[in-house]
Amino acid sequence: VQLQASGGGLAQAGGSLRLSCAASGRFLSINDMGWYRQAPGKQRELVASITSGGTTNYADSVKGRFTISSDRAKNTVYLQMGSLIPEDTAVYYCKARPVYPNLDYWGQGTQVTVSS
Repeated sequence: VQLQASGGGLAQAGGSLRLSCAASGRFLSINDMGWYRQAPGKQRELVASITSGGTTNYADSVKGRFTISSDRAKNTVYLQMGSLIPEDTAVYYCKARPVYPNLDYWGQGTQVTVSS
């Protein structure tokens, strides 16, 4: 299973970015997909996740600003980020857990930098 993330870059505070992550390879559908981020000197943290049934979960720090969605037909998860703040600066990683193999797979990470 390979995950290819895209859409990171540089944004000004208050701006928006949209991340995408597509899964490919040999697997039997995908259960959960999500986005994590890791800022310099900090641990990787959950940003948002979405189940196959559409249930979403967000970190308190991004609630109301970020929206996670998925296109199951394309095995793709999106993260729409708005009202960006410098504290959102981090490398963002997508994660997916297929039904089979029932393992966590990670994308390569995409850098998001928010300038004040």
